[in-house]
Amino acid sequence: MTRNGEAAQRTRLKDTHLDARPGNPALLNMNLYTNKKSAAESMLDVALLMANASQLKAVLEQGPNITFYTPTVTLIGLSLCLQVAVGVLLVFTVRWNLNDEQEHWRLNFVENLATSQVFIIVIVNIFIAALGGKTAEEANRCEQQHI
Repeated sequence: MTRNGEAAQRTRLKDTHLDARPGNPALLNMNLYTNKKSAAESMLDVALLMANASQLKAVLEQGPNITFYTPTVTLIGLSLCLQVAVGVLLVFTVRWNLNDEQEHWRLNFVENLATSQVFIIVIVNIFIAALGGKTAEEANRCEQQHI
């Protein structure tokens, strides 16, 4: 290989990753990895957002006859708000450059915040599922069957 060919190869490897060296395979591009990871998380967030919106619609259609109507509507609203906040955080995560070490503390903080919000969303959705959407009449019927 000529000197120019070696220089071109070094340039390609150097562009791939900061730690890439001649003769070593190209390492993982962290910006690309983070962008793909955030896109996958965003798709899951959108799916959960649609499910919660559907749940909210069903609860509102049945009206206040449902047992735990107010807590259910409140929890679904909280879950929707947290999901929007996580989506915004993921957008910020994608826009920052991971190769800039001065931004690492900010990226770590945003990632930790997003992860903690996702955990809270899971807990809230467990309560939403536990409260269910039974009407007062259905709840009385279930109680009478167990007596």
